[in-house]
Amino acid sequence: MSPITDHPLRYALANELHARPFPSLKAPARAAYLALKPAENAAGRDRELDRAHLIRLLDRFGAQHPQPGATHYSGQIGRHQLKWESHTEFVTYTIFGEGVAQNPFDAATFAVFPEDWLAEAPGTRITSALIRIEQAETDDGIKEKMEQWFVPESLAISRVLDGDLIIGADFRIDSTGHLRFAVFARPTTGDRRIGRVVQRLCEIETYKSMSMLGLARARELYPRMAAMDVNLAALVKDMCGPMTDPAATLQSLLTISAELENTVAESSFRFGATGAYETIVNQRIEILREERFGGRQTFAEFMMRRFDPAMRTVKSTEARLHAMSARAVRAAELLRTRVDVERSAQNQEILGSMDRRADLQLRLQRTVEGLSVVAISYYAVNLVLYVAAPLEYALHIGKPVLTAVATPLVILAVWWMVHRIRKAME
Repeated sequence: MSPITDHPLRYALANELHARPFPSLKAPARAAYLALKPAENAAGRDRELDRAHLIRLLDRFGAQHPQPGATHYSGQIGRHQLKWESHTEFVTYTIFGEGVAQNPFDAATFAVFPEDWLAEAPGTRITSALIRIEQAETDDGIKEKMEQWFVPESLAISRVLDGDLIIGADFRIDSTGHLRFAVFARPTTGDRRIGRVVQRLCEIETYKSMSMLGLARARELYPRMAAMDVNLAALVKDMCGPMTDPAATLQSLLTISAELENTVAESSFRFGATGAYETIVNQRIEILREERFGGRQTFAEFMMRRFDPAMRTVKSTEARLHAMSARAVRAAELLRTRVDVERSAQNQEILGSMDRRADLQLRLQRTVEGLSVVAISYYAVNLVLYVAAPLEYALHIGKPVLTAVATPLVILAVWWMVHRIRKAME
């Protein structure tokens, strides 16, 4: 059998499905999570800077470097396991360690990231979290621990993955600058199942934070949109009555339309990304297969109460922005039509005036032609009389008689000649 030529990307695409395996964690354990994002143009950032930053961290522990162009990495740094991932707008670092500290959510785990290394990061922190994983054979004391560790009014607790684990969080930033997640696993829960839950919690928090950037953008746009909406409404109202300067109004409409289109272009990526991130958040929560624990709200209920309204605000802002843009375009088209109609009427008046002037010019031309015939005939008759003077003596014809005979003939000849010349010029 002859060998089959593979597509150049076949292996790369197949391996992409297995590029980011879930961590394997055995309770008790702890984790520290960090997500970094450049403040501007995150999608177009230089990703080599991210990899260089990762390598500087690995060099401090003498760890192996990632492959050139890698978008993910997993390896041992000291007594901890490091997982690094590069995404469209951000990079994430996750530290896993065995055992838990005596103090709940001790920030010492996060100290694996050196302060000077954090200071030189090519981006800003979008979120960070401390995760505590404990082993629990029964539910005794879990609710009390959760209420002690978290703010009760924001606390969300759920049984997940068929009751094998219990997760809890309040999605608040503590005094050390981190969010906190608690995970309680049954002794029989597999290590990879625990790792999947921890990974899902990190993803929920990250994509939730990235989604909320859309809300910040929507709030930033609101004053501008309100001002443009007022101006647009005023211009449309002016169009309903007589207008002193339609061209100026049209220019104002075109200016607002251009500003709206520019705003749409500037916000399209953020609003589009917000929709995608929102979908991921809801999907990750759905995968957990939540069950209510201790009468507390689940993660899905927390998002429904707090997160979903923010996303609806983003969607409504995007829809309003597109509606305003379409309204401005329609108004500009209507006004342009009105201006064209008025200009057409003006052009008709100008053409009528030109026709009248042409008629007057024609009449004047005919008058001038008549006068020219008279003038030319006068001189021509005199010439004829000079030429015919010998006949006056030879035939004994008086000058008055000769003049009377010659004048009509000369006038007729001159008129015929002028008429032929005018026809030839036409």
